[in-house]
Amino acid sequence: MSIYTCHRYVMMTIDPVHIGTGGYRLGRVDNSIMREPGTRLPKIPGTSLHGAARTYAARLCGDLAAAGATHNIENPEQHPICYTFGTITHSGVVSISDARLLLFPVASMHGPVWVTTRQLLDEAGFTLNGAEGEPAKEQVWYTGKVQDKLNLGWLMLPVEKPALVIEPPDTIKDEARWTAISDKIVVVHAALFAAIVNSNLEVRTSVSIDPKRGAAEDGALFTYEALPRATFLSFDVIVDDYRGKFDKTKKPEWDCPLTVVDAGLRLIEWLSIGGMGTRGFGRAAMLGHWDVANVAEANQS
Repeated sequence: MSIYTCHRYVMMTIDPVHIGTGGYRLGRVDNSIMREPGTRLPKIPGTSLHGAARTYAARLCGDLAAAGATHNIENPEQHPICYTFGTITHSGVVSISDARLLLFPVASMHGPVWVTTRQLLDEAGFTLNGAEGEPAKEQVWYTGKVQDKLNLGWLMLPVEKPALVIEPPDTIKDEARWTAISDKIVVVHAALFAAIVNSNLEVRTSVSIDPKRGAAEDGALFTYEALPRATFLSFDVIVDDYRGKFDKTKKPEWDCPLTVVDAGLRLIEWLSIGGMGTRGFGRAAMLGHWDVANVAEANQS
């Protein structure tokens, strides 16, 4: 029996995704999105993924009462949703990390390209062939065939390594969304990545409507930012089934806690995550997942 297993997911946004902070950035937008404090890179919090996965898995199970942790569910230890995600009296057996940026879409003179760094690729399990270290600050590596310079939005940089080969994990190497962008990836120095990302986020302007007049309210114009469509992110799902008593009778196709989480996560492709889902925001597709750790219990004599 394993002490825990770790499974890495790669997801791609199908719509812009807005995970708000409830605040604003001075001089920028009214409604800003969640960011890492140290790097200032946008992210999707694990709490958002956890909540969406639980709610959608509960809908698949046909028991919406299990979507909340405080509802009174009879025999929660025998309910696949409550067992997996926990209740107010029983802790769950899965944890979901924050989804971090992996590949970020940016406009260029050669069409859209996807920007990343060596560190992000290495951490997610991607392999760079024929390249050591990372690009210099004033250069980029590119999987396309551009030999001269490449602009990333407003930033123009020379291409040091054209036709770079990046190998993904086997689970997603034949996935159509990956193959479509595999020859359009730009690797930049880590010091440039945050500036490129924050300069190319999607920013929209909306206005509140007065229902009595059917017209815009005075002073109700506001702006908000979002991760753009076709952003790739990676995150981990850790299963710590310390009880080992998962009940398979309620839904036989769910044979372990991971299958419950996976079923809920895959519904995000249609039911969305984050804010403004009814305005065309929030859908994201799971490209695949694979095991990255499986720690077994030590044999006891």
